[in-house]
Amino acid sequence: MMIVDRNYYFLQQLICKKKSLFIMFKIIPAIDLKNRKCVSLVQGIPGTERVSIDDPLAVSLRWIEDGAKIIHIIDLDGAIEGNRSNSSIIESIVENSGVETQVGGGIRSKNDVEYFLSMGVDRIILGTAAIKKPSLVEELTEEFGSRKIMVALDSKNGRVTTHGWAETSAFTAVELGRSFEELGAGSILFTDINTEGLLKGVNPAPTKELVDALGIPVIASGGITTLSDIEKIKETGAKGVVIGAALYVGNFTLGEALELEEN
Repeated sequence: MMIVDRNYYFLQQLICKKKSLFIMFKIIPAIDLKNRKCVSLVQGIPGTERVSIDDPLAVSLRWIEDGAKIIHIIDLDGAIEGNRSNSSIIESIVENSGVETQVGGGIRSKNDVEYFLSMGVDRIILGTAAIKKPSLVEELTEEFGSRKIMVALDSKNGRVTTHGWAETSAFTAVELGRSFEELGAGSILFTDINTEGLLKGVNPAPTKELVDALGIPVIASGGITTLSDIEKIKETGAKGVVIGAALYVGNFTLGEALELEEN
């Protein structure tokens, strides 16, 4: 009886932890790092920088001052080239932010995950590594907890891509999302590559399809151009939205976006 009670207790704790992640809709400003700068690329293509800022830490502090509760950091050099030239910048942002941080880009192994968690990162985003080796997700969630592990599903024309969007898999986001939910992932980051960085608006349909198929939180990314785009994503049932280019070019302020979190 004692063993049953203990198992029940730990199961309840796990359920509570999953429910406590992104309970309310969150606005999440993005900091994409390339060559130690904060950039905004069109469709993630190197050389298409719409914005390039020399001091990423200052950018993060600005978003926090404006009210951000989560900072989304992607190491583009890690994702595209597999190097860690931006690690010291990520560490400085994490150390000085005082808010939740989630980090992705070229995180390929358990050692990489341990490295960033030891730095104080709250949530690790796995993309290529998860798709190439799904058992890694199960291993990591068992050791570090579901809350710490987010899986990125970057979709183009209905298929999930890998290696910094350079390769296309045979799987849909729904297929992989269901698999990773079963393996223990705490959340999914879904990026619609077809709209990413274009500043031409969102297509909420694939996000809603994924949200409806899963029981874990889905965070959406790609195409946010106006405040109404945020509202469209919120209506899908997604638990948050990552915003990059629209903030950097001044389509709206972070403060204006944050007003939509609770409305």
